Order: sequence, then C-alpha cells, then structure tokens
Amino acid sequence: MLAIVIAAIVCGVLGIIIGVSIGVQRSQSEVVPTMLVTTPTAETAPLVAMLERLPIGIVLCDGDGQLAYRNATARTLAGTHAGVLLDSALERHLAAADTETVSEEILELYGPPKMVLVVRAAALDGGGTFAFIEDISERRRLDAIRTDFVANISHELKTPVGALAVLAETLVDAPESDVVAQLCERLLDEAHRASRTIDDLLELSEIELGGDVLVDEFDATEVVAVATERVVPLADQNSVVVDVDGDKPVMMRGDRLQLVSAVGNLVENAVKYSEANDTVRVGVERQGSEVVFTVVDEGVGIPARDLDRIFERFYRVDRARSRGTGGSGLGLAIVRHVATNHAGEVTVTSIEGQGSEFVLRVPAHHPSAGVTDPSEPGDAARRVRAFGDVDRSVVGRGAR
Repeated sequence: MLAIVIAAIVCGVLGIIIGVSIGVQRSQSEVVPTMLVTTPTAETAPLVAMLERLPIGIVLCDGDGQLAYRNATARTLAGTHAGVLLDSALERHLAAADTETVSEEILELYGPPKMVLVVRAAALDGGGTFAFIEDISERRRLDAIRTDFVANISHELKTPVGALAVLAETLVDAPESDVVAQLCERLLDEAHRASRTIDDLLELSEIELGGDVLVDEFDATEVVAVATERVVPLADQNSVVVDVDGDKPVMMRGDRLQLVSAVGNLVENAVKYSEANDTVRVGVERQGSEVVFTVVDEGVGIPARDLDRIFERFYRVDRARSRGTGGSGLGLAIVRHVATNHAGEVTVTSIEGQGSEFVLRVPAHHPSAGVTDPSEPGDAARRVRAFGDVDRSVVGRGAR
C-alpha cells in the first residue's frame, strides 16, 4: 500500500530524471549505481534529495534499459549475496516491465538476517522503467506472531473449556455422591486453568499497552516478600522449599505491582519445575545503580536450544509437563515486558538436569519520563493490592 502511494508521488519525479538521463551522451562506458547519470539540475536536485530519503528502494532505467539511478535504500544491499539476488530479480522485472504494466515478486532472502522484499517494476509513459523495493520483513514477522498467538490462545482455552463440557455432561448422569464430588473438583480445576490463562493475557496486555508506569519509592525486599508469599501454597503442595536471602532494605523507585508480578512469575516457574524436596532461592540486592533480583532452582533445567525462546508467549520447553503444572505459558513473557518497562533486562543461565538461575536487573531509579504521580488516588488501590499484610516469618523460613 505504501509503495502505491509513493508511486503516485514520484512517477512525475522519475519522468523528469529519466528525461535528463536520456539526453546524456552515450560516450560513458559505465553507469555508477550510486548516483544519477547526470548531475542534478536546480530543478531536479530537491526531488532527487527527496528520493534519497524515501524508506522504499527506487531503481530507474532509461529507454535503452541502462541503469540511471538507485536511491540510498536500494543501495543498502550492494556488495552482499542478498544484493546479488536482488539485482537478479530487478533485472528480470525491469525487462518484463517493457511489455507488462506491472511486474511483481516477493523475494525471500534467508540471510542472516532473514529478509522479505517486494519488488515491483513498471514502465514509464515517456520511456524507461522503474522499480520499487519494499522491505516487509517486520510486517511478515508481526503477522507470524499474530498467527501464532491466535493459534496458541485458541488451543490454551479450548482444552479447559472442552474438559468443562465433558465433565459437566458426566456430572449430570453421575449417580453417586463421591463421583459427583470428584467431578466437581475437576470442574473447578479446569475453570481455574481457563481463568488463569485469561488473567495472564489481561496482565500481559496491560503491561504492554497500559501506558505510563506508576512509579513509587519502596523497599525491593518487600517485592520479594509479597511475590514469594503468593507461591507458598504451591510450594507446600509440591514439597519445595522457598528460601529468601537478604533482609537488609533495598530502596528503589519503580512500578512495584509490575515487579511483584515479574518476581512472582519467576518464583512460581521455579517451584513448578522443581522436584520434591528441592530448594528455590530468591534474593535481591543493590549492585551499583541497579537492583538485582535472582531466582535459583535445582529443577529440571532448560535445554540450551530453548534458552533463546523461553520468553516468548506460550513457548514451553516441555509441553507435557507444562500441562500438568497448569501454567498459561505467559509468565516469562510478562517478566520480559516488566524488565523492558523498567529499562532493565532479564537473563537466564541453565544446565539441563541441574537447575536454572534467572536474574532480573532494573535501574534503582526508574527513568522519570511518563511517570504518573504515585499520590494520585488511582495508585492507592494498586499499592494496597501489591503490599498487603505479609507474614514474613512464613516466607523467611520457606515452605515445604
């Protein structure tokens, strides 16, 4: 669409340029692709400057098929293997444009980096041909993400909803009270699973698109305390010890609710992928201008091939085990976005079969741009919800 709009704007410009090019003496044996065949005139110089700044590549040939001009975008791949493939495609389509109104091709270059280019060529009424080169790599990537997202969320919600329907049908015909009780328990589990997926989706959407970060000053050890306390019931159920290191105050400024969510997701993930009697260690400390949260487990670990993808939405290392833990597959994606919102980063090191260490680093003082005054009434509810009464003795001694 962008190429069509630009085509309407620049066709007249190209006509002027090619008219000047045709008038050049043919004594030149070679056309330099980084400039016009002729020096731009006072009339064409502003137009050429405009073409040089366009995000779409433009290639111009004169009436004899000789290259007359390439703008800066069209020259970016010059001298590379991808550039050779692009030149070959341009040659074909510029030649075809002599007899066809528009010649078009989607060119996939597997890189690295992988690129997807659209090449469109057409003939000018006054003689000569021109081609547009549009880079749609990012559009293709986003389309793939959207497609995967729809497929994944459909699957994640279809499974528990389908189970709810089957259990409800069985419950109608169940004659014995103990069977009814078991079915009701399963119904609750599946309903909670669907609810967790929806809650995580809403939380991820809020973090991604929610606007300003609500910045306040607080003790980072309280973030760890609240986040860890929420995981105590799960740790009790799995017989996993949660050990919190560090009791000295670590003051910082940031969005406490987002950080509670991020640390909570890291701890919950560590507990879910730990074996009975394993220990999950959670800590926070000040390192220079950063506050560093660490979550270390002794669990199953992560294969090296999966380390680069675990922060993607719905990505699971072990899908069978993930189904059993009831996770939505969105927790680590939430962590990554919280880190980004705080101008920080989250990293992971892991040895398969020995455990993993997640490190969340954020500036001790959040950048002030886009900060909402924490004294506003809307933030009060968030502060109360993020920092309720915490039984630190329970968190401190761990959970089994």
